[in-house]
Amino acid sequence: MNPFADTFAWLASPANWGGSGGIAVRLLEHLQYSALVLAIAAAIAMPLGLYIGHTGRGRVAAVAVAGALRALPTLGLLVLFALLAGSGLMPPVWALVILTVPPLLAGSYAGISSVDPAVVDGARAMGMTELQILFRVELPNGLPVLAGGVRTAVLQVIATVSVVAYLPLGGLGRYLFDGLVLQDFPRMLGGSLLIAALAIAVDLILAAGQRMILSPGLSTDSRGGRRPAEDLAAAAPAGPDLQGGTP
Repeated sequence: MNPFADTFAWLASPANWGGSGGIAVRLLEHLQYSALVLAIAAAIAMPLGLYIGHTGRGRVAAVAVAGALRALPTLGLLVLFALLAGSGLMPPVWALVILTVPPLLAGSYAGISSVDPAVVDGARAMGMTELQILFRVELPNGLPVLAGGVRTAVLQVIATVSVVAYLPLGGLGRYLFDGLVLQDFPRMLGGSLLIAALAIAVDLILAAGQRMILSPGLSTDSRGGRRPAEDLAAAAPAGPDLQGGTP
């Protein structure tokens, strides 16, 4: 039998879209898990990244921590949190938060530090306070780089949150683990295609939103400001890896 034809037949079947375990419900669960992880990680990483980018303090420590977090195995960290905190939603959420902090930290720090120093000095010479400089000058001018870090983190979370089904919980990752146990390869391939399609759709939405909120004059190639902090950006995970660190 053709596994690809079977996969598309599985995706097209109305029976697989309805019910408590249907694709629509799993898709909603996947988005809810992703949103929760991103909200917690942003609350931790964004203020820290803005502070480091504005003051330059803690830069070395941030690079070291981001690099260390990058080496953590996703599935191993998930199991460790489940063993320490028991079953439920929050143990895998906290495990994924740890892996989501580096790209958000890198994006926020790199965005602020990429602003032209002359612009910052001019704002300071005009008598603006440090908070005014951060939120009225550095943050608006650093949004293109910062938005790129957010998009990277969102894509990583959507792909990696599939592992919560290992505990087990819901989400689109349920099709991967159930299909593996049942040797149902069309289900596994279908789940993978759904996750990839969801990631692409969300990225397109974020790209459209980024074009709407950013001024056309804010281009990282035309501002002539400082180059982003490539050392910290490189320390952020490039993608999910279920068995070990990011390749």
